Amino acid sequence: MKILVTGASGYIGARLVPRLLAAGHDVRVLSRDPSRLPPEWAERVEVCQGDADSDDALAAALDGVDVAYYLLHSMDGHGDFVSRDRELATRFAARAEEARVGRIVYLSGLHPEGELSQHLASRVEVGEILLGGAVPAAVLQAGVVLGAGSASFDMLRHLTERLPAMVAPKWLENQIQPIAVDDVLHYLQRAAELPADVNRTFDLGGPEVFSYRTTMQRYAALAGLRPRLVVTVPVLTPALASHWVGLVTPVASGIARPLVGSLLHDAVRHEFDAEQILGEPPGGPTGFDEAVRRALADYDPQLWSRTLATVAAAVAATAVTGGLLTDPGSRWYRRLRKPSFQPPAAAFAPVWSTLYALITVAATATIADARETGRDEEAEEFQRALAANLALNASWSGVFFRGHAPVAATAVAGLLALSSADLARRAAPHGPGKAVALGVYAAWCGFATVLSAAVAARNRRH
Repeated sequence: MKILVTGASGYIGARLVPRLLAAGHDVRVLSRDPSRLPPEWAERVEVCQGDADSDDALAAALDGVDVAYYLLHSMDGHGDFVSRDRELATRFAARAEEARVGRIVYLSGLHPEGELSQHLASRVEVGEILLGGAVPAAVLQAGVVLGAGSASFDMLRHLTERLPAMVAPKWLENQIQPIAVDDVLHYLQRAAELPADVNRTFDLGGPEVFSYRTTMQRYAALAGLRPRLVVTVPVLTPALASHWVGLVTPVASGIARPLVGSLLHDAVRHEFDAEQILGEPPGGPTGFDEAVRRALADYDPQLWSRTLATVAAAVAATAVTGGLLTDPGSRWYRRLRKPSFQPPAAAFAPVWSTLYALITVAATATIADARETGRDEEAEEFQRALAANLALNASWSGVFFRGHAPVAATAVAGLLALSSADLARRAAPHGPGKAVALGVYAAWCGFATVLSAAVAARNRRH
């Protein structure tokens, strides 16, 4: 068949295209940026360059197509993805009708009846738009997809690997039915062969149903991690949880928020005939443990713990050194004239303890994320910048309290503020949460520079 795959550079699309080619189909892809496509496709895949929100681009891509895979969504953390997805789906269904396409196949998500999160409601709405069009549609509704690179799986594994103990929302007890990515691809491929009179949804899920909390514990055991301590509370909203996810994982908070919001609902199958109509995957459905083992072949689940140990040791050494050099009870310090905006002495310990914790988490996440994505040089550059920053951090106390040199200490504080801002800049590509955490550190160092300068100006004789 002549098959169009949209979203071909995405997680599912990039894995579906080789399967369709191996099955002997003639594959065309619609891509905004063909340079993002695998180079090995060049001789085997027809590429139409353009946006799915362009009628002309869609008309060219859909021309002569038997089956069109709709693997598009606008959940990118920018703007109203619900209205954008609605408009894209409506346009795609209309252009597919004009091109006399034989079938549309769409991958959606498992969901209960009733009120849904914004993310799931949007996925359901897109499916309804496609099912309501003139072209027969197969809407495959899958649970959490288990596979290396899946956003929902990445969120699961990063939270499990990086948080040995966590305070989590009570809806972590909701039931989910995860499915291996290989099984999802099997059903997607078979959906292209459905008879023309089939226009319906199919629920897809693995052979096991359990809570998200249990999923995390099962993953920890398979990854060789200690059991995780999870305490659930009723007050943690998806918005708050998504900011925490954005800090400790590579999943941006704009994407994490709708994903986290989806956990408010059970995600289990209500239809059980996909295997009968589409056919079971070769060897039968893949179990959770086997799916995770396959995914772990591409990951090092111990990377985070090793990186954390190194960063935490360096930060702790900095804190101890700075604490030993600090002497606010000395006669010299007590005689200094201080500006009115200097915080009380009792404030410094909790502020610095919080900042050191933020530095540790944000720096560890930045380094681990860079290494996990093969950017080792970037990780090493960040480590060198962090080492220089921590050296400046510890030296300020020695220059000020032991060297009795407020002017020199102001210069050190200024360098520390610039160094901290540079760390935030380096962390930004790995997620705004990490940049914000290091930005708070930089802001405090900037305040410390102003405070040091004010002390120096008031105590020139000292």
